[in-house]
Amino acid sequence: MTATATAPVRETAAPEAIRPLLEIRGLEKRFSLSGDFLEQLKFKGGKLVREQEYVHAINGVDLEIQRGEALCVVGESGCGKSTVARTVMGLLHPSAGEIRYDGTRIDDLSTRALMPYRRRMQMIFQNPYASLNPRMTIQQTLEEPIRLHHPDWSQQQVRDQVAEVMASVGIAPDWGKRYGHEFSGGQRQRIAIARALAVDPEFIVADEPISALDVSIQAQVLNLLMDAQRDRHLTYLFITHDLAVVEHFGTRVAVMYLGRVCEVAPTATLFATPRHPYTQALMSAIPRLEDDRPQHIRLEGEVPTPVNLPSGCVFHARCPHANARCREEVPALIASDDGARVACHAVEEGRLD
Repeated sequence: MTATATAPVRETAAPEAIRPLLEIRGLEKRFSLSGDFLEQLKFKGGKLVREQEYVHAINGVDLEIQRGEALCVVGESGCGKSTVARTVMGLLHPSAGEIRYDGTRIDDLSTRALMPYRRRMQMIFQNPYASLNPRMTIQQTLEEPIRLHHPDWSQQQVRDQVAEVMASVGIAPDWGKRYGHEFSGGQRQRIAIARALAVDPEFIVADEPISALDVSIQAQVLNLLMDAQRDRHLTYLFITHDLAVVEHFGTRVAVMYLGRVCEVAPTATLFATPRHPYTQALMSAIPRLEDDRPQHIRLEGEVPTPVNLPSGCVFHARCPHANARCREEVPALIASDDGARVACHAVEEGRLD
């Protein structure tokens, strides 16, 4: 009798079609307020002690972004939206947690190892007046990332790529000879978008890209981003505080409060049935013309400081539904049947529908 060899069982990676393009797990970012080592030393009670104080900008953020979608992150100023964006792009190093791109952890990679991902991931910044180099012409600005990521390309290939991306965002060819200060805010943001698209990325982080622009041109830039998503099959992490933009642009929405994610849901679900008390307050503040719109929810108290975070749920001091558990235990994001995930003890216990 011949023994049959059993093939070893191998762990296989998740198929690309179902694997998230970006995964954020337990992400934290702290900024020190204590200065260097010597500034941290203090005399207390006759003893030399070391005191360290931090701003807790983001605290245990978990998010996933699927290919082709636009995940909008919303919340009031100081909630950690832009810190998440900059940490994902490697502009800030996380204090804890992991960031995985297409299945590979990238937050611990060296600058050299991260270079292939720099081409695949690009960022559009909030202020178009500060994001363009005033010493470079628009042609030089658009050529720079292409030369960095494609050093083997000829001069003609670089120029052809620049011409193609300029045409795709509605930039006239004669803009290439001019400098950034010669353009309006909307025109500069078009140039910034063209720069991000120049290396044919698949994922773009847009950090409030229209908030610094006049209302009259915000829709133009937003439509440009949507057209680029359709034509180039882009995936977006879109940071904003404008809920009207979210309703128009987002596939899913993540709501943040004091460095934590309160709720994540498909856009239509979030606007129709917000579950978290903070999300409900945000939604009630949107100006509407309907007679049956919900009454405006006025939150009591002030936003706690991110230096001394409250225990338990970070929203409990302003929440009318908070109890002892909310003050002691940090709520986890729990999935519901409609595709939403909510971090709220009141929702979990059925005290809040």
